[in-house]
Amino acid sequence: MTHFLIALQFLTIIPIGNKITIDKKKLSFITVSFPIIGLVLGLILSCANQLFSLVLSEPLLINVFLIVLLIILTGGLHLDGLADTFDALLSRKDRQEMLKIMRQSNIGTMGVLSLISVILIKLALLNSLDASLKNTSLILMCLLSRYSLVFSMFLFPYAREEGKAKAFIEGMNFKIFSLATILSLIFSLLIFKLKGLIIFGMVVIFVLLIGKFITKKIGGITGDTLGAVNELTEAFILLNVLILTGGCKWMMLQ
Repeated sequence: MTHFLIALQFLTIIPIGNKITIDKKKLSFITVSFPIIGLVLGLILSCANQLFSLVLSEPLLINVFLIVLLIILTGGLHLDGLADTFDALLSRKDRQEMLKIMRQSNIGTMGVLSLISVILIKLALLNSLDASLKNTSLILMCLLSRYSLVFSMFLFPYAREEGKAKAFIEGMNFKIFSLATILSLIFSLLIFKLKGLIIFGMVVIFVLLIGKFITKKIGGITGDTLGAVNELTEAFILLNVLILTGGCKWMMLQ
């Protein structure tokens, strides 16, 4: 329970009472709870969707509120990482300069554009989903995007000598990864049945490709790139749901 509360404290702004601390050497163990935190966030969004639907008739407006709510609940943590990552990777600088750019507090043009683009893409995808699929899609989106953080930390090295994410990544082991994977697989199956397992597999491939690209660029991953992975994976999951449920033209033509 303590690990869950620390993970909740780390990934969201949801109040849990007094702040809980843990030995840095044991910090990686809380990542087992990351998919569960995603599940909690997804359930909150699905409940909010139901409530918004009672008072609002315009789906686009409801979807805007849902995306804003998720940003509020997470304190914009992952969006900040997304902006820093794109500012760095698109700077055309060498590895050390890119790592320095990620540490800067200001946001550049590419960072702003990445934020706008990803938010618009998620909004468009949510708006394209059948209303009956939205709640389960939101839950699956939050669940597997948080699992993508665990998967990335298990698979790729840390790019810096020091940093906030170092304790998470260096302490990652097969047991932690396996537990998070099993939990994510079970919930994916319960939420979306066979399609959930297919989307899980697609997420694994997607995160693997992103991680390899980032590692090639800067020699590993950072806290910022993990935030970027989370945001991109959220959009990717919604896209997969849309494709698998016949929401694309080429699927309807078959």
